[in-house]
Amino acid sequence: MIIAKLALGFASTIVFTTVYTFREGVIRIDVDEHRDGGSHIHFFLPAAAVPMAMHFIPKRHLRQASRHASEFLPLVQIVTSELRRYPNTTFVDVRDGRDHVHVATVGAKLQVDVVNSEENVHVAVPLATVNDLAAQIADGAPGV
Repeated sequence: MIIAKLALGFASTIVFTTVYTFREGVIRIDVDEHRDGGSHIHFFLPAAAVPMAMHFIPKRHLRQASRHASEFLPLVQIVTSELRRYPNTTFVDVRDGRDHVHVATVGAKLQVDVVNSEENVHVAVPLATVNDLAAQIADGAPGV
């Protein structure tokens, strides 16, 4: 009986931890190089892990990033907030021969797809994560 209660407690802890970790969604990065020995990277990361990882970046590097990006950070925050109003919208779709670039929102994610004869790159990032990162970098500004 005690083992069953421990197993139930352990299982419910795992379920709640998983739900909490994946609540903001998943960042997906896929890269396929079309050459001999080319890389094939398929990477999934809980979006909630990225803002948490920002706390491990040394403050001096965060201040430096903030100095370089300070004029663009408010724009990034505004754009990511506004893009949430346009789910499932294509913003860029360019084809030139075998090259194809597609930038769109898919639900609450920003998705960028680049396909050409050398490689295929697909990145999907939740808009909330981009907004959180911009806010964290802005908070690292000198004098803050």
